[in-house]
Amino acid sequence: MPHIFSIPRITRRAWKVWYRNMVVFVRTWQVNFFPPLIEALLYLFAIGIGIGTYVKEIDGIPYVNFIAPAILAIAVMNSAFFECTYGSYVRMYYQKSFDAMIATPLSIEDVIAGELLWGATRSVIYVVIMLPVLAAFGVVSLPLALLAIPLGFIGGLMFAGIAMCFTSISPGIDTLNYPAFLFITPMALFSGTFFPLTLMPAFLQYIAQALLPLTHLVAIMRMLTLDAVSWTIVLNFAWIAIVATIFCLLSINLMRRRLIV
Repeated sequence: MPHIFSIPRITRRAWKVWYRNMVVFVRTWQVNFFPPLIEALLYLFAIGIGIGTYVKEIDGIPYVNFIAPAILAIAVMNSAFFECTYGSYVRMYYQKSFDAMIATPLSIEDVIAGELLWGATRSVIYVVIMLPVLAAFGVVSLPLALLAIPLGFIGGLMFAGIAMCFTSISPGIDTLNYPAFLFITPMALFSGTFFPLTLMPAFLQYIAQALLPLTHLVAIMRMLTLDAVSWTIVLNFAWIAIVATIFCLLSINLMRRRLIV
């Protein structure tokens, strides 16, 4: 049995899995298109404009502009994470799609890699849908904010890998609620999303920087959408790239162990 951090053998057939998921997505585009669109509007009105009437500025930035990149980053996280937890678990356990694909020339590694690529693609789709809404309200800086689209893929790949790790060890679909509520929800609140990290105690700031992936994604999104790029973008991007690589490799090997009986 290969080590859980060994380099898996992935072929171009992984794109077949990605394409299969894309076809299903397109067939139900009405259901998939409107949630991110409505989500962007709800965040803008409920938090950006609603709370923004009381919190005028943060570090000289209008509050609605401050949370706009957080809206994108949270969308990247949620879309990839829930696609590769609940979505992948349903395809694996209930629909038996994984078994059917593995019975073809596709390997287990190809199937899981395709799932990860699709999770990242879902993140990109959400960014593409939400970005014009934010631009229409004038809360993001174009054209630099367009770089949020490729960033959405890298960030989505990171969260897809993390999600697939949970899927690989989850005994049932109900237990996926634990990482959703105990990991994703707190991260959406304490990663510099709706208020600066500097408002938290120092030790919590260190925890957020070291252990919460969304912190680094929000930081880069904020630099791009506010046209305020600094040298720290390199450190944040390197952190995301390293973590994405580690968890994608780990998730493929863990899923191989789960699927090989």
